[in-house]
Amino acid sequence: MTLQEADQHFIHTYNRSVIFQKGEGMYLFDNQGKKYLDMGAGIAVSALGYSNEEYKQGLKDQIDKLIHTSNLYYTEPAIKAAEKLSAASGMDRVFFTNSGAEAIEGALKLARIYAHHKNPLCKGEIIAMEHSFHGRTMGALSVTGTKHYREPFEPLIGGVSFARYNDLESVRALVTKDTCAIILETLQGEGGIHPADPAFIQGIRELCDTYDIALILDEIQCGMGRSGKMFTYEHYGIRPDIMTSAKALGCGVPVGAFAATEKFAEAMNPGDHGTTYGGNPLATAAVCKVFEIFEKEKILDHVNEVAPYLTAQLKQLAQKHPDKIKDCRGLGLMQGIELTIPAGEVVAKALEAGVVLISAGTNIIRFVPPLVVEREHIDQTIQILDDILA
Repeated sequence: MTLQEADQHFIHTYNRSVIFQKGEGMYLFDNQGKKYLDMGAGIAVSALGYSNEEYKQGLKDQIDKLIHTSNLYYTEPAIKAAEKLSAASGMDRVFFTNSGAEAIEGALKLARIYAHHKNPLCKGEIIAMEHSFHGRTMGALSVTGTKHYREPFEPLIGGVSFARYNDLESVRALVTKDTCAIILETLQGEGGIHPADPAFIQGIRELCDTYDIALILDEIQCGMGRSGKMFTYEHYGIRPDIMTSAKALGCGVPVGAFAATEKFAEAMNPGDHGTTYGGNPLATAAVCKVFEIFEKEKILDHVNEVAPYLTAQLKQLAQKHPDKIKDCRGLGLMQGIELTIPAGEVVAKALEAGVVLISAGTNIIRFVPPLVVEREHIDQTIQILDDILA
């Protein structure tokens, strides 16, 4: 199968240049047998790398038992997965979805129905952040703070305004009696790898407490250990009212979730929300196995051990190429370098050299490797980037 043959069958929403066939550890192999070091983890999904035997066996065992019933019934993997996610996140109740975008949709609905129960006349206004990214579905797109993503699909859902990330006063200025939620990524991804300032996120928590507004934290990319804690908001000593998770939650099996405190969760009743496939036995078996492996393999300890090395190496690279690298920033194993040249060119050359990288916007390279990355993989990546930038 060639790329030209593949292109005939797909709606052209991606510019694809490789056909991957298999993966092993930190590496991917294309259908010509070429080996690639993966420093993108399928956009922060494959936290355990590829072909983890324990993970695969967990899925095989569940396939032999039960793949799907419906959400009209409980299944054991779903119950266990909800328990594990609640314990890890500090939330009280969970709703499993098929993706991160669906998790955002559910979180927005929960915030609006909570406000509606308080005041049926509330307009359900939402404050989101400029340069944010929350997904491609209509609700998630409505709170995504980049115009070129939204404009071709307008009109979107109404009542959304955008504040400046890390500018508390810009958020405060948008709060009205009809505000039902403030939504933000705890660490902005697509918008340029920007961690939240402590005063900013703690100030938003206080705003939400004062006005009884739902604080929704999007942990889809930055959660599940990537920051060095299971969820990034743990760095700030706060807890959201509603949080969203996906990507590494299933480590490759499509699954997402939104979780909430009891106060907000109880606003939804039977019939208010639903999904056919969300939280099915196969997906939630994957979630259970991910949490088990994280604990058994001490993944968080490994992230905290290796992430400072990645940070230091990126800073050294920036010092070596001040004309090409404008800034380095991030948290844990979610790092970015801001370039003075188009990121796409560097990503393409890295792929030719056998390293998979991804961009964030037009001039930022995003480093979100599998959480099992080692120093040798970082060294290999830095060497290739050094050669490209030189």
